[in-house]
Amino acid sequence: MGSDQHEPTASAIYFRGNDDTIFNDAFRNGTLQGAYFMFSARALGLDCGPISGLKKSEVDAEFLSGTAQRTNFLCCLGYADTEKLFRRLPRLEFDEVARII
Repeated sequence: MGSDQHEPTASAIYFRGNDDTIFNDAFRNGTLQGAYFMFSARALGLDCGPISGLKKSEVDAEFLSGTAQRTNFLCCLGYADTEKLFRRLPRLEFDEVARII
């Protein structure tokens, strides 16, 4: 290799030719980035409505046709009408669901 080229990294070698691993890791990392996006939006005072129960193929056909991109989830952003928000359901206490061993 010439001095202007880098040696392949271990991760590049790990992913090379392994399409399932590439897809699964990219999808997981995209989901994590989406979570950071929502944390940031909420820190700025926005309300978030993530949606994963949707027909992704229809969203892809409508908005991503002709690209290599695919839908992971959708997220609505805005300021909610606090009069119409569902209140948080009751949560179990820690001791009811977990035990430190």
